[in-house]
Amino acid sequence: MSQQSNILIKNKKASFDYEFAETFTAGIVLTGTEIKSIRLGKASLVDTYCIFVNNELWIKNMNISEYSYGSYNNHVARRDRKLLLNRKELNKIYRLSETTGFTVIPTKMFINEKGLAKVVIAVAKGKKEYDKRQSLREKDDKRDIDRAFKR
Repeated sequence: MSQQSNILIKNKKASFDYEFAETFTAGIVLTGTEIKSIRLGKASLVDTYCIFVNNELWIKNMNISEYSYGSYNNHVARRDRKLLLNRKELNKIYRLSETTGFTVIPTKMFINEKGLAKVVIAVAKGKKEYDKRQSLREKDDKRDIDRAFKR
């Protein structure tokens, strides 16, 4: 595949609600109709999270809409999907996530140059209310500065 894919699905609320400690890129186990829906941009990472089951990392509550041209063997939209990482990365994520206050959340999904779906996951700590207000303040200040320079 020589053409560059421009599919990028983001979890915009994650960077507002969480402070990222470390990020990892993982493969994801999909069925045929799921990858077709992702290539059409019909996926959402809102309210998704990752958990460990039997020393494997699974993504829960991720919505991939049913493929419109799919037949009787279409996929279930919100099923659990396995993430593909090497053992060293899994051990590191597990150690970090066991620390109090840390969780594993997907931040974005994209199609790489080989045509494979990848998910960027982050080990993150939840922000307090005042941290969220500070983030909004910084965002507004940056926007004001950019406007001033454009004039």
